[in-house]
Amino acid sequence: MRGFALATAVAALLSAGIAQAAQTTDADFLDAKDISHVTGQQIFTHICQGCHMPDGKGAVGAGHYPALADNPKLAAAAYPTVMVVNGRGGMPAFGRQLSDAQVADVVNYVRTHFGNHYADTLKPEDVKPFRPPADNSEED
Repeated sequence: MRGFALATAVAALLSAGIAQAAQTTDADFLDAKDISHVTGQQIFTHICQGCHMPDGKGAVGAGHYPALADNPKLAAAAYPTVMVVNGRGGMPAFGRQLSDAQVADVVNYVRTHFGNHYADTLKPEDVKPFRPPADNSEED
């Protein structure tokens, strides 16, 4: 359990550092000053691409970061939703940091970019059932 907590803390710090560096070049993100109105693309840019790479092709090195590009596992919106909200393995959970709308936005972005062409849209109300019971009280 201690190793998991450490890994989660390191991932969060890395994500924060990557996001902070990326934010310095994203005027729209900085000007918004309201995290509740960022786009799925901005969430991907500031949180996800540090591991999954800007082109969504993933990486192998100090860890294994799966490709999101042309990924058949994204065909069902439930899979990336569970991963973003609850994490798994080396993937940290972002459910406590992102609202239902933000999770839906980033999942929809990934499912329609990087060679993915999944047309069905995840709605914010579709996200809530994937949260642990303690998180189901979240308001958007």
